[in-house]
Amino acid sequence: MPRYFFDVHDSGPQFDDRGTVLAGPDEACAKAKSLLASIAHEDIPKGADQHTFMAQVRDEDGNSIYAATLTYSGIRSQRQRHP
Repeated sequence: MPRYFFDVHDSGPQFDDRGTVLAGPDEACAKAKSLLASIAHEDIPKGADQHTFMAQVRDEDGNSIYAATLTYSGIRSQRQRHP
């Protein structure tokens, strides 16, 4: 079974040098999506209303087979007081 590497960019690059053995590219793409969701859930900087997370999947030869971006955008609303 092939090995895939998941490089993540969240406040700076983190390169995967170990990789994960998966059945194929479809499973690797699904894992990248799940990984981004998990990272966003855990790592949105406190007080931040904007943040972008990126993941790139490489195969054993170092070729990029998938790239994904997840953008968090929060908008604070203020309650309006009525006279």
